[in-house]
Amino acid sequence: MISCAAQSVDLAWWMSGSESRKGSPTGKPDAETGRFQASWFYIRILTQSLCYPVFLNLLLMNEPETLNPASLAYENKEFLNSPDGRALRIMAEYFEPLARFRKEKIQDTVVFFGSARFASQSDANSALAVLERTASAKTADWEQQLKRCRAAVDMARYYEEARQLSSMLTKWAQELPFRRHRFVVTSGGGPGIMEAANRGAYEAGGKTIGLNIRLPYEQFPNRYISPALNFEFHYFFMRKYWFAYLAKGLVVFPGGFGTLDELFEILTLAQTQKLAKKIVVLVYGREYWTKILNLQALVDSGTIAEDDLHLFRIVDSPEEGFEALRAGLTQYHLQPQPVAPKEKEDDPDIAATRSLR
Repeated sequence: MISCAAQSVDLAWWMSGSESRKGSPTGKPDAETGRFQASWFYIRILTQSLCYPVFLNLLLMNEPETLNPASLAYENKEFLNSPDGRALRIMAEYFEPLARFRKEKIQDTVVFFGSARFASQSDANSALAVLERTASAKTADWEQQLKRCRAAVDMARYYEEARQLSSMLTKWAQELPFRRHRFVVTSGGGPGIMEAANRGAYEAGGKTIGLNIRLPYEQFPNRYISPALNFEFHYFFMRKYWFAYLAKGLVVFPGGFGTLDELFEILTLAQTQKLAKKIVVLVYGREYWTKILNLQALVDSGTIAEDDLHLFRIVDSPEEGFEALRAGLTQYHLQPQPVAPKEKEDDPDIAATRSLR
């Protein structure tokens, strides 16, 4: 240890730039003396193995630390989740679903919209029965709960009818002689009518798609979606893109703001001829929709044309809905088509935007 300390002092003396290190007694630099001092010092240090780390530490004490490799740009979560990464996130919600649709050989879809709040008939009946058993211990809002439960029982028929219609459509589509899957039942992936649509297709043995959306309050995917076709989107507009651009048919069951939004978006695209391919639009449930919509008032006011009322058709039963879908899909999308180029065989049949020329 004494030897190490002495050599450390020697090293500090040699590196200090003092006059004594620089050479002759006159104080002038002496090359021979400098070379001798350097050689002597290095020999002395390197022959003392215990002091070698001290030597290295002194030489390297002003050097920066070795850097770790930087993360790859596409693995940098901080960047990808930042405003600067927004364009990449949007592109991912186009290319990732497209890749899965190709892999699963999905050519086109029929989309079901409707309320997320409708339960199956059995669940609605059970909830009402449970509430009625508590009639002797009524709470302040018991009457309101009873009213909601009875309404749920009435509206549950739409769940069952969506389930039945989806099953009928899927069984028919599976019999079509195509290599790719045609008219695959698609929903928003959540509960209610969305679940009913996926459930009917699942029970018929077909593939079925769920296009879910990440919300502040979680909307979990229903269990009837085909696992490989279970999607979750951040951007509403990218979710809407995939609803519209694969769809050859649309069935709109009773619903709220979201259902109305999707219905009028598709009707607007059809009215303005932005879609090159015909989408068969069915509005399901005359009793409900005549209370909600008065589109004749738009015609009378001159805000839409009379012909715009023919952009959709109202149906009232699964059988009527299925016949309308089968007729429209056959007329517009099952006629002989030119053979696609080989490299495009696995592409989904996108409902392309109509050319402006």
